[in-house]
Amino acid sequence: QVQLVESGGGLVQTGGSLRLSCVATGSIFKINTMGWYRQAPGKQRELVATITMDSRTNYADSVKGRFTISRDNNKKSAYLEMNTLKPEDTAVYYCAAGGTTYWGQGTQVTVSS
Repeated sequence: QVQLVESGGGLVQTGGSLRLSCVATGSIFKINTMGWYRQAPGKQRELVATITMDSRTNYADSVKGRFTISRDNNKKSAYLEMNTLKPEDTAVYYCAAGGTTYWGQGTQVTVSS
C-alpha cells in the first residue's frame, strides 16, 4: 500500500508564496511520474504540474512562470513552489504518483485578495 502525505498549504495574500511538499510512504520501490493537481469549489480537478523520474516537467498554462515542480527521488518526495499567487489559485491541492494511480488527501491553499 502506498500513501502520499501533503503539507505546506495555508492562507496567503495575493502575490505571496507557498511551498507544498508530498512524501510517498509504503511499499513502493520507485515512483515514475509525480504531479500536483488542484480542485476549486464547484470545479473539476485539474492538472497543475507533473514531473517524470528524470525530471521532465509539464505545467498548466495558468501557472507557467509562477510555479515550479521538483522532486527528490531518494526521499520519494515531490514539491511545488508557488510564487506570485493569485486568488484564482485558491483550491485544494492534491499530490499524485504513478501518474494518477495514487493520491494524497489534499491540502488547502487559500489566496486572499
